[in-house]
Amino acid sequence: MFDEQPTIELLFEQLGLDASEAGIEQFIQTHQLDQNTALHHASFWTEAQRNFIISHWKKDDEWAMVVDSLNAQLHSNDGVE
Repeated sequence: MFDEQPTIELLFEQLGLDASEAGIEQFIQTHQLDQNTALHHASFWTEAQRNFIISHWKKDDEWAMVVDSLNAQLHSNDGVE
């Protein structure tokens, strides 16, 4: 489906979000989750975004590492790592 290795920028593009460095940083800083909220349960996702995240996590495909990275960043108090 994709010729490029998935990156955080490509993930943001797939999710229909601002994929610029500043856009990603701002999203991560303003969408921090508490440790008890699973990434796919976050209230800010649309159904399509949630489905994309869940489907690639379950497949454990090349996107899974990027989704895991986003998950870690959204669960850190420091924002972008």
